[in-house]
Parts: sequence; structure tokens; C-alpha cells
Amino acid sequence: MNRLSVVDRQDRVAGAVVGSAVGDALGAPFEFGPAGVYSARFPDGAGTMCGGGGWDPGEATDDTQMAVLVAESLLEQDGLDLPDMFGRFRRWAAGGPKDIGLQTEDVLTSGAPWDLAAALHFQVNGRAAGNGSLMRAAAPAVHFARAGQVATMDAARRIAALTHGDRAAWEGTAVFHELIRVALDGDDPLAAVPGALDRVHEDHRARWATVLAPDWHPDAATEFNGAVWPCLGTALWALRTTRTYENALAAAVDVGGDTDTVAAVTGGLAGAVYGFEAIPSRWTGPLHVPLPGYGDRVLRTPDLLALARRLDSAPPGAIPTDIHMS
Repeated sequence: MNRLSVVDRQDRVAGAVVGSAVGDALGAPFEFGPAGVYSARFPDGAGTMCGGGGWDPGEATDDTQMAVLVAESLLEQDGLDLPDMFGRFRRWAAGGPKDIGLQTEDVLTSGAPWDLAAALHFQVNGRAAGNGSLMRAAAPAVHFARAGQVATMDAARRIAALTHGDRAAWEGTAVFHELIRVALDGDDPLAAVPGALDRVHEDHRARWATVLAPDWHPDAATEFNGAVWPCLGTALWALRTTRTYENALAAAVDVGGDTDTVAAVTGGLAGAVYGFEAIPSRWTGPLHVPLPGYGDRVLRTPDLLALARRLDSAPPGAIPTDIHMS
């Protein structure tokens, strides 16, 4: 991926944050559709923000809404304040978003304390490895990137653990943080996968190694891509098998299934590789992010660009140890 060397860091930072939001909005109308859904709609490959399925053209979903809440908490609290972040999530959930993951909704509306809600949900349900912790991770990945591998992966786990009690989700989000960090530094995130896996908890390393392997294909998924493993695996596959931001997003959406989140994760990673200038203006132009629970606020591409710059320049602060990460 020598194309990384011609893109400067500021452009990659903007690409990661905006690129994730673009993927979210692009994929939203196709959610739960079959494989081939994107190419059937756009046979010439030149997709637009078409809207549909309850979404206006360019409207971002809960994926980007939660990412904005994470970002604003980090900036306004001068670092990782987990109770504050959870409180913002709860306010948003109470505001009636158009879409919210079932697991995330259960955790945020349970009434349990911020440091117990996800763990209690996992105890009762035994399943909590949804991709909801990945979908919001591009923004904090940018913020913690300058802190280095260990810090960014640890921060990812702690943010994931606010809503997801299964360590599999923590570890996948940690890997995603690390791959964004590598890309922002101008290096190849695909080549960094083995090093990231070395930092994955030993109980989860083998399964993540399988889905992140160079020969893995979405057809090999053993779960719906609403799960954390095939979601991140598909994002890496889309990046590995294409050569532009636009083509990576098209490949991700065309897999079908949980298209908004798979495309959001792909878009964050591909945006960090190719930079903001590689994202088509026909996608960034109509992009908008409503924030339920926060009045009539709507963020647009210039707002996301400003947010990305602040996330990159603000000191990351200390990583708290409030959540027990056993």
C-alpha cells in the first residue's frame, strides 16, 4: 500500500472520521439486504446517497450518532470519562433514535449503573459480541492514536465494555483502533494485523486470527455480520481486495446483511488509508448526522472535519481503570 505515503496525516484523520460516517449513510438503505444488493442498484459502480428504508439520502444512523457522542465526551471531558460517556449514550437512547441495536438498547435502558450494565446484560443473555462497539470506534481511534499501541487498544476495550460485556467485542475494537493508528502513521494496516493480534487476549486470539487472515472471505463467516468477527473481517477483506476508497465501500455494502455498520467500519479504515480527498463529493455533500436527545442538532461534513481535527490534536489523557477487565 505505497499509496499511503502520498497522503498527509491531516487528510487521513479527516478520512477516518468522515469516511466512517459516509459508509454508515451509504449502507443504511441496504440494511438486511442480500449479497449483491449494491451492485444490483448501481450496476455501473457509481453509487449515490440514495436513501431508503426510513433513511433520507445521506442520513447517518446510530453508528455515527454514537461516534459523535464518544468524540464530544473525549473532547469536553479532556479525556476518557466513562461515566460521562455512558450518560450521553443514555440521553441519546431516551431521545428516540430511528435505529438502535437491541443489545445496546437493553444495556442503556436497564437502569443499571454505568460500570455494571453491560456485564449484567452479558450474564443474563450470554451473548454480547455484536458489532455495536466497532461501529462507533473510528473517532476514538483517531483521538488515542498518538498515545501508541498499548494505550489505544486499552482505551478501545474500555469504551467497548460500556455496552458490550463479551471480551470478543473488546478485542475486535482494540484491533480496529490499532489498525487505524497504523494507517494514520502512513503505514499499511494489513501488514500490522499480526502485531495487533499479539496484543489480543490469549483466549480470543485464535478466533480473531482466523477471521483476519489474508485468505479469509465473507463467505466463510460462521455468524451474521452483525457479529463483531465477520464485521471487522469483512472490512479488512474489502480493503485488501480493492484499490480505492469508493471500491472498498461498494464491496462492503455488496456483502449484504448489516450494511450500515460493515460499511461504517470499512469506511473508517479505508478513509484512514486513502484520506478525505479520496471520498467522492457526491457522498460527503448530502451527509448529515442528527443527534436524537440533543435538540435539533445536525452535524454535516464540515462539522465532522472540525471534530476530526480536534480529536487528533487534543491530548488523549490518562486511561482510567474503572471497569474491571478480567
